Amino acid sequence: MLIALPPTERRVIALMDAQQRELRALYNDTEARTEPFDPAILSGEGGVLLAVEEGPALLACGALKRLDPGTAEIKRMYTVPQARGRGLGGQVLRGLTEWGRAQGYARLVLGTGDQQAAALALYEGAGFTRIPNYGYYVGVENSLCYALALKPG
Repeated sequence: MLIALPPTERRVIALMDAQQRELRALYNDTEARTEPFDPAILSGEGGVLLAVEEGPALLACGALKRLDPGTAEIKRMYTVPQARGRGLGGQVLRGLTEWGRAQGYARLVLGTGDQQAAALALYEGAGFTRIPNYGYYVGVENSLCYALALKPG
């Protein structure tokens, strides 16, 4: 079941921590070289965190963070390894897109890595298109940025 949760809830933090460990291993990175992130920023106006809950466990999550009145950024998309291949990432992404439309955002943006084939396929399959790297991602050689125009719905 797709639910909204506070981004500082312990199960959400555990998912985000697992995502960061996996990305550091994938990119042979250190904690000091990864994007600084405080989950509390997702609690701000215009933000939401959605998660797939199955029993007491969270299997996937993703969030929207307001960048400006017309733009929200997708953050912390993650599915636990044992639940991959079940379409949960797509479920979260559709939920975030619908939520963004309902909030009146004109577009969603995101940054991901060039070694994340499943994520790239998910975003491109959902209609996201490449854009120049923005914000933190400017000059980060293995980062790819995407955007999706939203129509009021």
